[in-house]
Amino acid sequence: MNNQFLAEALKNVKNPNILVNMVSQRVRQLGQGHKALVAADARMSFMDVALKEIAEGKLDYELPPEEPVTSGKPAKKKK
Repeated sequence: MNNQFLAEALKNVKNPNILVNMVSQRVRQLGQGHKALVAADARMSFMDVALKEIAEGKLDYELPPEEPVTSGKPAKKKK
């Protein structure tokens, strides 16, 4: 893994957990034959390609809207 790509990717995706999920999904896609969105040489691993794509802003993410937290207790029925 190229530490420079990792450092640059972390500038775009601040949460390391989200970054891991993004890289994991993209590595799967590249392994299935999807085309790289950046220039990559033959020595680069799929992980390096995914990190470079994120670092260059070619990949992004969107979090789902947060749902309101409930107390977990069922609502009481009126009689």
